[in-house]
Amino acid sequence: MTESIIVLFIILLYVLLANYVSYHLRKTLILNSQKWDLNICCGKTDGGGLNVDIVRHKELPRFKQVDNIYDLPFEDGEFATVLCSHTIEHVDDPRRFYAELQRVGKNVTLVVPPLYDLAAVFNILEHKWIFLTLKKRHHTLPRFIRLPFADVFHKLFGQRNNVK
Repeated sequence: MTESIIVLFIILLYVLLANYVSYHLRKTLILNSQKWDLNICCGKTDGGGLNVDIVRHKELPRFKQVDNIYDLPFEDGEFATVLCSHTIEHVDDPRRFYAELQRVGKNVTLVVPPLYDLAAVFNILEHKWIFLTLKKRHHTLPRFIRLPFADVFHKLFGQRNNVK
C-alpha cells in the first residue's frame, strides 16, 4: 500500500514538473527568443508584432480580432515570422490551419505540447490532437493523431476555453 502511494506520488510529481517545464519555461524561452511579426491565436501573450486572435482575452498592443483562422485577412507572405503557440492542438483541421499560416508567413514556428508533457498531451477537455514529437518548437507540421475520446468530451462539455 505504501509503495503504491509512493509510486503515485512520483508519477504526479513527474506530470506536474514536466508540464511546468514544457508550458512555462520552454514556451517562455521560445516566445522571448525573438520579436514575432504575427502572433496568431495570441491569447494573453504579446509577440512583439501584430497579435491576432478570435477573442480578445486582455488588452494587448497591436491587437486584431479575426473571425476565421482558416481564412486570415492578410496578404500572401505578409509576415516574415509567424508564431503559433499552443493553438494547433485545438483546431478542427491542423493541415488547413498550417497551410493558411504558411500562406501569410515566410517562416512559421509552431509550439506544441511535446509527448513528455502528459498533462498537456492528454488534455481531453481542450485538445483534439496529439503531436507525435518530443520537441516543443517546429518549423513544419509534426505528425499528429486524433486524441481518443476528445470528440465525445467536447460534445458533452463543450471545448473549454479560458476566456474571462
